[in-house]
Amino acid sequence: MVNKVSELFIPGPAGRIEAKYFKNSKKTAPVALVLHPHPQYGGTMNNKIVFEIFKTFLKNEFSVFRINFRGVNKSDGKFDNGQGELSDAAAALDWIEKVNMDHSQCWISGFSFGSLIAMQLLMRRPEINRFIAVSPQPNIYDFSFLSPCPASGLMVYGKSDELVPLDNFNSLNKRLSIQTGVKVNFQEIEGANHFFSKKEKELSLVLDKYIKKESALY
Repeated sequence: MVNKVSELFIPGPAGRIEAKYFKNSKKTAPVALVLHPHPQYGGTMNNKIVFEIFKTFLKNEFSVFRINFRGVNKSDGKFDNGQGELSDAAAALDWIEKVNMDHSQCWISGFSFGSLIAMQLLMRRPEINRFIAVSPQPNIYDFSFLSPCPASGLMVYGKSDELVPLDNFNSLNKRLSIQTGVKVNFQEIEGANHFFSKKEKELSLVLDKYIKKESALY
């Protein structure tokens, strides 16, 4: 399974973007893009949680893509406070859609800082069907742009997140739950911190259940 994951470079707005890609053999397989945590705090596409999300999509027969934002490892450019990273993510989504012209669904996902970029991309790309945000940080980043949220999705966080007070998750949940037409599921994992240390298995089960249920609707 791992041998089918290709390492490649795609063109991006700041030069080449380093990426890893798994192509499902089914022509109409859904596609997913997975985005990594903050580059200035050691975030890369090889982050353990990013890999866990990638692997869960792969197991559910998606064609799945993960990238290193500009300035990370072999990707060209330098950190751009989120604006350039959003452009990188948009270029990556363009690429995976182009090489999977007949895809049946389009999903976006991210971990921590990556979830912010994923949500911003969601607002700009009406073709995105579902999203998964793992450990978003509504205490640091303003997620008010999600009102209204254009697609249903999942927000997963640790009940013992040391970086985000639970009140912030509850407030965001309250704000998004009053919307009609979309359903944003908030799921907390008991005993998990921001990085899901020793709780990766529990996270995988939550992701797998949601992906199976929602992708079957199409």
